[in-house]
Amino acid sequence: MWEEKAVIDGPYHFDLALERLARDPLNIVDKEKRLIRVPIYKEKPEVADVQAVGTTEQPAFMIRGSNIQTKQQVMDRIASIFQWNLPLVEIHRHFSTTALNDIFEIHFGTPIVLEFSLYPALIRPIIHQQVNMSFAISLTEQFVKTFGFEIEGVPFFPMPETAAKMNAGELRNLRFSQRKAEYIIDLSKMIASGELDLAELAEKPDEEVVKELVKIRGIGPWTAQSFLLFGLGRKNLFPMADIGLQNAIKKLYQLDRKPTYEEMENYSKDWHPYLSYASFYLWRSIE
Repeated sequence: MWEEKAVIDGPYHFDLALERLARDPLNIVDKEKRLIRVPIYKEKPEVADVQAVGTTEQPAFMIRGSNIQTKQQVMDRIASIFQWNLPLVEIHRHFSTTALNDIFEIHFGTPIVLEFSLYPALIRPIIHQQVNMSFAISLTEQFVKTFGFEIEGVPFFPMPETAAKMNAGELRNLRFSQRKAEYIIDLSKMIASGELDLAELAEKPDEEVVKELVKIRGIGPWTAQSFLLFGLGRKNLFPMADIGLQNAIKKLYQLDRKPTYEEMENYSKDWHPYLSYASFYLWRSIE
């Protein structure tokens, strides 16, 4: 066992982040202890505990793991997942003179927490396509608990190699549509065979990532942008096709209808180069 303290620059509101993460039954969260158990995906998967011991203005964390040999690797991964190197103070300052100021004040210091691995970051938005949020969460939970695995009680998504060997009927039994089942299996086969290298894809600019992903059956711009935002932590994403984002803008500007793409583009001009945080905080405003 090992334990290491990490001190980062504020603001960073870990409690608000945990509140959102706790809504997903796959996340093992203890809000009272300010702790989350994180699945670490690597050749030999393991679990790390991340516990807040500081404040929003002076954030500090205790990270605990089981294998001293992989300590630095785990620490680096945790820092990446929780976006500890991104200066939220600059982002809040940027939005203080925009129409989003009030929303940013309410959710002050809330970070975007990334998916725990790149494969789930692509599989999850496919599962979430064209279904309501509660059903999407239930489908994802069933998928993971049926075909994934657990370490110390922490659920892990199945590896691509496992999903590649499924047949559509197995997913249909979980109430997946035939088409969605095929998308997941075919994508998993591409990743397992090396035809699609997610680590290599992660090094490319946003436009190239989207261009490559939308060639794949079952992946459209919305799914590709979700992967960029929650998988790779890219800062300037504004998925205008997202219904939640449309509803948040409708509420913000007190429209009697959903905004057009042209209106959304006009509203968002002042939000560059942090459109991802504009999107995220707008989602937060209607959750």
